Order: sequence, then structure tokens, then C-alpha cells
Amino acid sequence: MIATPAILWSRFQRHYLDCPAIGLGLDISRVPFPDDFHSKMERPIQKALSAMAELERGAIANPDEQRMVGHYWLRNPALAPTPALSQAIESTLEAIQTFTAQVHRGELSGTSGPFQNVLVIGIGGSALGPQFVAKALGHSRSDKLTPYFFDNTDPDGMDQVLATLAGKLGQTLALVISKSGGTPETRNGMVEARAAYERAGLRFAAHAVAITGEGSALHKTAIADGWIQTFPMWDWVGGRTSELSAVGLLPAALQGLDIQGLLAGAKACDEATRNPVVRDNPAAQLALMWYFLGEGRGTKDMVVLPYKDRFELFSKYLQQLVMESLGKELDLDGKVVHQGLAVYGNKGSTDQHAYVQQLRDGVANFFAVFIEVLKDRDGASLEVESGATSGDFLSGFFLGTRSALYESGRASLTLTVPDASAFTVGMLIALFERAVGLYASLIHINAYHQPGVEAGKKAAASVLGLQRQAVAHLAAHPERAYSADALATALGQPDAAEMVFKICTHLAANHRGVKNASDTGLKATFQAL
Repeated sequence: MIATPAILWSRFQRHYLDCPAIGLGLDISRVPFPDDFHSKMERPIQKALSAMAELERGAIANPDEQRMVGHYWLRNPALAPTPALSQAIESTLEAIQTFTAQVHRGELSGTSGPFQNVLVIGIGGSALGPQFVAKALGHSRSDKLTPYFFDNTDPDGMDQVLATLAGKLGQTLALVISKSGGTPETRNGMVEARAAYERAGLRFAAHAVAITGEGSALHKTAIADGWIQTFPMWDWVGGRTSELSAVGLLPAALQGLDIQGLLAGAKACDEATRNPVVRDNPAAQLALMWYFLGEGRGTKDMVVLPYKDRFELFSKYLQQLVMESLGKELDLDGKVVHQGLAVYGNKGSTDQHAYVQQLRDGVANFFAVFIEVLKDRDGASLEVESGATSGDFLSGFFLGTRSALYESGRASLTLTVPDASAFTVGMLIALFERAVGLYASLIHINAYHQPGVEAGKKAAASVLGLQRQAVAHLAAHPERAYSADALATALGQPDAAEMVFKICTHLAANHRGVKNASDTGLKATFQAL
């Protein structure tokens, strides 16, 4: 039921949460929860807050891997459960600042001169966080180093980045980020980058830094080859919550961004969201709204709509944080639950010319999270028409879209922040990290492991193993052409015919040891090239 303007205003006044200490306003008034919802949920949300407090004190919060979960300590090392952990966090931050200052002063430089660019090689949380922060806080006129990213194992994507860096690799610092050193996408990016440096007549090690676990394969490579420096990744920090570790702070610092502001915003948000008074706790309110809107089962998608170009990548960052944390088959008791919360988004008002039509008039399988940024730009804005600036239009589109969705019975939450500063970005990162953790407690799942991701890695390894077998068999029988069925049978895996067909089709398209001997498509036969 749609409320009248007077009732909606009254509801807004009752449910608007103002958090001046962190520069956040949260409006949940356009979510149609009943008046007794919070009282009914008081016990489970207090249980979730208690579990979060235990996590911060160093409890084993990831039982599958017997690991602590300590990303909250990154912005307040005094909270770490042992002095050794506190010292490790503090010394790493000092090392980041020292290293960055040496780079910016030119004391550490590339073969061709002072570093002008930084190539970040990572995947998932090792790329999404740094990309979001680089876009949110960077500026081409003030950046100390220009950031570039290898965030996939797509050869063409890497070629595009390398083409932009043509002639510049001698002044490009490469950061290779992988906790284990065995993540295939990151390893492949490192191998491709190293080859590119060598083609340019440069020694990769003289331009390379590793961010990895101590003793990992990557750590051993960096030490053996004499890379410039290594920085730690700890097993108690997951990739999707690593932006405020060396993973995110080092590239941000090298770019010249305010990493102290990031940490301060996150720390302030952590303090605000420990509040046991749920009415005054924005992370608890977010978790409760997600629970209500998705009926505790994630039945509706979360569409993130930031009205700020700088926050364009926030929805991609939240996709991993939320979906990898909450998308689980089993709950903590081993019961099959198939939980999750799908996330997508773009930016306002671009989204109004893309999918808002469906949001308003199509299937009602979502709720919206608007992010309103009050400050338009540094300095004054000109009026693009009488009495209105471009920023006024942006605000008008936000308010209009929110109203249009509400009038169509679509629920929304609104986060209002003063600006796109480092403090604000750090605060938003911390806000959603804690909301995810609290929501996971409400639905009784482990937010801190990712068995589906590990299963995907194992499946990919199996495919590559089959590929090696297929290429070897064709090479051993160069005179013979095989259909996919015949080749799979020859490999002793007759049920793998479809996989063999896809593998050989890809290899033939790239002239890599296999060719189409006759026809294409389903009638294709394959032979050694």
C-alpha cells in the first residue's frame, strides 16, 4: 500500500537515521515493514551483534578453515587479539608509507626513470577494491602514479592495457597481489607482464612488488628473483574484505590518495555500527531491511544506484562482497538452504536510460539502494538553465526516480553522504562489510568462506588437464582426424565429448596445436596442427 505524502513524511521522520559522526544519513521509510518488525527481530539482531563482537575479539569465525576474521583490526590495530598482530598491522602501514614516499621522491625508480604508472595485477578482491577506490578518489591532474589493472586472464584485455603502457614500462611499477601465489588469473597476469617487460628489454624484477602470504609461491618467487619489496597478506583477511590492508592501501597510496582518510572513515563507521541500540546502528538497520525485503531467503535482488560518477564501480565491488559472502548452499548446521543476495547496479542518472524502465514497470523482484552524494563538485557550478545546475538535475533525477519507484510499489533504501572523500569511501566500505556479517548471522550461514569459488578453480584445473591429454593424443596420432566423440572415447572419457568439443574448438580458433580437419560446428573433426 502506497502512503499519502503526509503519512510518508511522518514515516520518514520516525525512521530516518542521522549519523553525524560518520557523515551518513539512512532512510528506511520506503521499506514497508510493519510497526512491530523491529521488536520481533530484536533478539536475533542482538545475537548477531554479539557474534560480531566475538569475531572482533578473535573468535574462530570461519570454522571451515579454522581462521579468525580480522579485517576490522586493519583500521584499529589496538583491537587485534595479540600484540604481535597489532604490531604486524602497524608495521605494514608504516612500510607502505615509507615505500610510497621513496617512490614519490624518485628514490625508488624504474629502469627508465621515476615511476609514473602502477600496474595492479590481481583478481576478485585484489582488483575490485583497488579499482573502486582508484575511480572514487583519483584525479588525472593530481594522481602521483596513474593506475592500470590486469584483473582477468583475458589475453586481449591484457593486450589493451599493455598497448596503453607501450614505451612506459620502464617507468611502471607492477604490483602482483595473491595470497597463495597460486591463483591462476593473477599468476597468468604476472607471466604476461613479465614477458612484456622482457620484450621491452627490461628486467621485470626491477619493477615488481609482491603482496602475498609469507612463504607462498609468489613470496618465494619475489625473494628468489630479487623483486623490489614484498608486503604481507594475512590468512585472517579475506580477499573481499582486504581493501584496507596492503592489497588496497598500497596501490591507493602510490596513486597519491588519502589512505589515512580511508582508515579513519572505516574506523569511525566500525565504532558507530557496534552500537547495541539497533535504532541508531546503520549496519544493523541495513541487515534487517535486507532480511525483511528478501524474506530471509534473498528472494529479491539488491540494485545499487549511486548518483555519483565516482561511485560507478561500487556496485561491482559490492557484488563480490555481498554475493561471495552470502551465496551459500549450506548453513552453519550443514542444512541445505541455498542462500544469497544478488547485487547489480550502474550509476544515476545513466541507469534511468538503461534498466529503470523495468524497475518501475516490470517484474518486482528487487529493492533499490540509492546513494545520494550532497556535494556536486569542488568549486562553484554554472547554471545550465535558469536557476539549475547540472548537479541540481542529478539530484532531481535521483529524487524523481525514487518517487517513481515508490509510486509503483517498489521499496528502496537511501544512503545520504556529504561528499566523495576518502573518509566517506572508507565509511561505506566498513558499513557494508558489517551489514554483510550481521545479515549472515541472521540467516545462520558462514560469510567468510567461498566453497563455490574453490569448486570452480578445481573444475578449471580439470578442464586444463583434459586439454593437455587431448593435445598430446592428437600429436601422437598426427595422421588421424577425430570427432569430439571419438577423441573423448580415445582418452577414456566418453562422457566428456562436449568438453572435448569446446576445448578443441577454442584451440583450433587460436592455432594452438589443433586444427579443424573437416567442416566446423558439430560436424567438425580435429587433427594435430
